[in-house]
Amino acid sequence: MESTLKELSNGASVLDIKDKCGVAGGVEDMYGEDRATEDQTITPWTFSVASGYSLLRDPHYNKGLAFTEAERDAHYLRGLLPPSVSSQQLQEKKVMHNLRQYQVPLQRYMAMMDLQERNERLFYKLLIDNVEELLPVVYTPTVGEACQKYGSIFRRPQGLFISLKEKGKILEVLKNWPEKSIHVIVVTDGERILGLGDLGCQGMGIPVGKLSLYTALGGVRPSVCLPITIDVGTNNQKLLDDEFYIGLKQKRATGELSESAFREAEVTFHVLLLKEYAELLEEFMSAVKQNYGEKVLIQFEDFANHNAFELLAKYRTTHLVFNDDIQGTASVVLAGLIASLKLLGGTLADHTFLFLGAGEAGTGIAELIALEITRKTSVPLEEARKKIWLVDSKGLIVSSRVESLQHFKKPWAHDHEPVKELIDAVKAIKPTVLIGTSGVGKTFTKEVVEAMASLNPKPLIMALSNPTSQAECTAEEAYTWSKGHAIFASGSPFDPVEFEGRTFVSGQANNAYVFPGFGLGIIMSGTIRVHDDMLLAASEALASEVTEDDYLKGRIYPPFTNIRKISAHIAAEVAGKAYELGLAARLPRPSDLVKYAESCMYTPLYRSYR
Repeated sequence: MESTLKELSNGASVLDIKDKCGVAGGVEDMYGEDRATEDQTITPWTFSVASGYSLLRDPHYNKGLAFTEAERDAHYLRGLLPPSVSSQQLQEKKVMHNLRQYQVPLQRYMAMMDLQERNERLFYKLLIDNVEELLPVVYTPTVGEACQKYGSIFRRPQGLFISLKEKGKILEVLKNWPEKSIHVIVVTDGERILGLGDLGCQGMGIPVGKLSLYTALGGVRPSVCLPITIDVGTNNQKLLDDEFYIGLKQKRATGELSESAFREAEVTFHVLLLKEYAELLEEFMSAVKQNYGEKVLIQFEDFANHNAFELLAKYRTTHLVFNDDIQGTASVVLAGLIASLKLLGGTLADHTFLFLGAGEAGTGIAELIALEITRKTSVPLEEARKKIWLVDSKGLIVSSRVESLQHFKKPWAHDHEPVKELIDAVKAIKPTVLIGTSGVGKTFTKEVVEAMASLNPKPLIMALSNPTSQAECTAEEAYTWSKGHAIFASGSPFDPVEFEGRTFVSGQANNAYVFPGFGLGIIMSGTIRVHDDMLLAASEALASEVTEDDYLKGRIYPPFTNIRKISAHIAAEVAGKAYELGLAARLPRPSDLVKYAESCMYTPLYRSYR
């Protein structure tokens, strides 16, 4: 076989040099690695026997000190580990002790990612058993800071990075991933990470975090999960100037024409960018289906509004796609609204909803509320939408603005005089429910909350923007300004609030309530397309998990401590709806879908090795 190594200056290959004793007295340097100069290539030889040193470096099988005496003998681990043998429970106790020593959340995040990379089962055992404490560490709000600093804390890749450099060979890139059977892909282009904006390639923290929750909360096996970031550049100048930025250092190719693009001098350039983005995404979607089949779930995550709606509309009839920002958020919020009716009274159709924010989340939630009202009352969808009002950066969305609105806002343009400020919209519309999806912190001011409290005996206020710094108001502000009358839920967690001798525990409208169980239901039923009725089924399943004890504390969501049970229930309802709609391909239908869901769930207990 012809050598691929570069020749030495005298024309000889490094393989031709004889070295019986090797470098520094070691064994023979048979591959020429130690003697090759920096400009010469070497072959990265490796082997894949799961024993000895390689076994300790394999996160799928490594158990650390939990390897038994027999396993240490059978797998050549003698001397590679200290003599002590630990249980998984003791390891878990030790790691939690160490994590609690860190004062900075980002340090805890990094410690958890390190654990995931060296001992996968212990990572998930830790997360499952301590979900309420660790969920804010591995996901929002800490993941936002992790994405902002991803270039600096990056150690080893945890997913696939597909950039414009890979255009034309994305299928080859997908084949580079070691796992060949993939059931769930979470993909982002990093343009709208949480409420933090364009973080480019550093948005990878979001797919990694989401898929960790698919496994920990929904029981989807980690080996069938694939995080992907599509890197088309970034418009974040701070990142472009950062020497540690790990992505393409170029302006973003986008799916939207900016207003300036319509000026003759710039239109050609922007049209080319739009075409480049669309072609890359089309190639990606085709390659995913070709490589993994019809039933791989593709979850779009943190795409900018203009791309999120277009991608969902384009591919929902040809691929198994789900947008968590539009559909997942909507399902979680609708669940909270359904649950809150026991405190508010009436039906959804009896209430008036006002949103601050008219992007993916706001319009997605609004549409699902309207669909639920339609299902329950049989009124036309257009009529149901009239109970829902949205405020964007230019004020209340009204019919006089319809010509200038983006297409996804137009259904919410109702007849009303223009209103610029949120407080004036509250006074004019008199909503019973106020929902914040603006991504702008501190916008539910004291005046706004007091106005809601003056209009309603129990105003429902949902400050959903993430991370915590972007929340429209805090739990303490909502309870204090409403004098304890508000029912409050948020996107990020808040501590319990003491007010006038009563302890209020706010609910967290976290997407993690729905998407893990939703995904499990799709996988276990072999569903081939996502239908809106499946989202409604997930909402109703989640709402049914709220107990009387939760209501007494002011919560409209159940505690996360029961999330695996909740996910199994959601999976069963989603799968049941898929079978009902004729979208499930795995036949015959199991007689008990809840038990079947539980049997499908991954458990992170250590296995014994023979």
